[in-house]
Amino acid sequence: MKLPAFHPSWRTHAARLLRRGGLALAIASLLPACSPSGPAPADTDTGAKPAAAYVAVARGRVDIEGGLLNLAMPREGTLATVAVREGDRVKQGQLLAALDTEPATLAVEAAQAQQEQAQAQLKLLGIKQAAAQQRAQRLAAAAAAGAGDGQSADDAREAAAQIDAEQQAARAALGLAGQKLDEARYELKQRSLLAPFDADVVRVSGQPGASVSPASGPLFALLPRKPRIVRAELNDSFAAAVHPGMPAEVVAEGGEHVRWTAHVLRVGKVYGPATMENDPQIRANARTVECVLAFDQPDAEPVRNLRIGQRVTVRFGTAGAPKD
Repeated sequence: MKLPAFHPSWRTHAARLLRRGGLALAIASLLPACSPSGPAPADTDTGAKPAAAYVAVARGRVDIEGGLLNLAMPREGTLATVAVREGDRVKQGQLLAALDTEPATLAVEAAQAQQEQAQAQLKLLGIKQAAAQQRAQRLAAAAAAGAGDGQSADDAREAAAQIDAEQQAARAALGLAGQKLDEARYELKQRSLLAPFDADVVRVSGQPGASVSPASGPLFALLPRKPRIVRAELNDSFAAAVHPGMPAEVVAEGGEHVRWTAHVLRVGKVYGPATMENDPQIRANARTVECVLAFDQPDAEPVRNLRIGQRVTVRFGTAGAPKD
C-alpha cells in the first residue's frame, strides 16, 4: 500500500510540535528538583503571644463626672472686672468676674440707713413707754390713796398701752428693714461671680466693659479638678456580659502602646444611639448602653493629663494589662 505524501508545510508544523513537547518535558523534569523534599517547616516563632480574649470591645471618650461647668453672670450689667484668663487654675471661692457694683452698693447703704432709722424709732418708743408706765403707776397709786383723780390714772394707762402698740409696730419695721438690708447685700454679692470649686478655666467669653446678662450665655467654662473617667458606648449585644467591677483596658485611639487599666463603675439602664460610630448607617441603626469606667490609678500623671473628650478604645475583661 502506498503511503500518502505529506505536504512540506505539514512537516514544518510537526517539527514545531515536537520541539514544544520536548521543552515541556524538560521543565516537568526540573520541577521536582526545585521543590522541597519534605513537608513545609512549621512556624518556629515561639515569641508570638496569643491574642487576648476580651469579653467586649467598645468605643469611648475621656470625661469627668458632671462634665464641664458653664457659668453665666447671675445678674444683668456691665462687666467691671474679669479676674482670670483661660488656662488659669482657680480655687473655690476665688473671684472670676464682677459687674459694676455702684447701684447695688447704693441700695445697701439705703437699706442700712432705713434699718438705723427703725432702730432709733424703737429706742425712742422704749423711752416713752418706760415714762408712760411709770406715770400710770403713780396716778393709779394716788387714785387708790384718794389723793388723785381716777380718770387721770385711766388716761395714763391707755397712753402706756398705745405706746406699747407703737413699739410692736416699730419692732416689725425694724425686722423689715433688716430683711431689706439682707436682700440688698445679697444683690451686691450676685454682681460677683465666684468659683464654686477648684477648677481649670477652659474658656472666657467676656471682657471688661461688655454688657452681660444670664440670658447672654455662659461667660466661663470650668473644668473641675475631679478624677478622669471613661464613658464607653457598649453595643446592646455585649450589655449583659459587662458588669460593675469588671476589669478593663483603656487604649488611646491611634496609639496602641498607650494604655491604662480601669474597672467598670456602672452600666446604664437605657439604650441610646451610637454617637461615636464613624459609619452613619451603623450609627443610625445601632443601639448602645453607656458604660462608665474609673481608672485604677486616677492620680497618676498620665491619667491626669488626659484631655476631656479624647477618644479611646475599651477592652473589657483584661485584668492586669500593662500601663504606659
